[in-house]
This record gives sequence, structure tokens and C-alpha cells, in this order.
Amino acid sequence: MKGRFILIAVLVIIFHLNFGIEACSPSGKVRGRKPPPGQCNTENDSDCCKQGEMYTIYRCSPPVSTHTKAVLTINSFEKGGDGGGPSECDNQYHSDDTPVVALSTGWFNNESRCLKNIRINGNGRSVVAMVVDECDSTMGCDSDHDYQPPCPNNIVDASKAVWKALGVPESDWGELDISWTDA
Repeated sequence: MKGRFILIAVLVIIFHLNFGIEACSPSGKVRGRKPPPGQCNTENDSDCCKQGEMYTIYRCSPPVSTHTKAVLTINSFEKGGDGGGPSECDNQYHSDDTPVVALSTGWFNNESRCLKNIRINGNGRSVVAMVVDECDSTMGCDSDHDYQPPCPNNIVDASKAVWKALGVPESDWGELDISWTDA
């Protein structure tokens, strides 16, 4: 039994070294609350929390590498957009015509990437975008988060300018498998 445990531990270590993968387990759950009328902005097909539904939260994200796998989503950083209030990094709103992003909590890393650029690769193209906000993976379903569920831990939430630069047809905007790295 002891030998089997050691073999499994060695295989796990080899897997992590070869693939650069570290565990990022859920941190808990948050219970959904029904948004008051008109309080959940559904621009860009954003979801609204459902009363009583449990949503997984994360304090971590997968490790960053030279080709960090992620899911690109769409967000408006403009005043009145589905991004909610002003951006976390500079307390400003940003035009949807500017390549800006919000990163999941773990990647946002306590604002350490604020106003820094990342390179996004997807759809056979590449674009540089500035990190201006956090896609909160630790909270949601409240007024501060426009009654939207917590963000998954692997999200690059991007302005329309990013989607355009990647050459994705507007009819396909929503979610796209990408990779990214610090620029």
C-alpha cells in the first residue's frame, strides 16, 4: 500500500512538472438571490443569479504560463454597461472600442496586473489588451456585482475591441477558448 501511494505521488509530481498544472479547488459557494426588477444588466447575454441556486466561488486561478488556457467572454466597460461600476484599477469607465479586459480573481492577483498588458491568442490571431478590472470569482449575486453570478476562475472578460481584433464574427461573440500571457 505504501509503495502504491509513493508511485501515485511521483506520477502526480511528474504530471504537474510536465504540464505546469497546479490545483485550484473551489473555495466555497454563494447562494443566489433574485435581483430586484431592472437590477441585473443582461447586455452581452450576461446571466442573472437565480433565487436559491448555489454558485461556486474561487480565490485562485490556474497558474500563468506562456500559454495560459482561458475562456474569453465579452463585457462592456462603459458607463451603464454590463460590467457594472467603474473599473477596479483606475476607477474609470473604458470605451468598448479600447482593448481592455477583466481577469478572474486569481489572475487579477490583488491588482498586481492593473494597467498592465496581456497578449491574448485566439481564432488564429493575437491582440494586446490592458487589464483594467477584476472578474470577481469570490463573490456575486449582489448589487455590487449587478446580481450576476461569480466569475469562473479561468476568465478573460474582454471589450468588443478585443473580439474585433481577434477577427471573431459578432454572431459568435460570447465565449471562446483562448490562451494568454503577460505582455
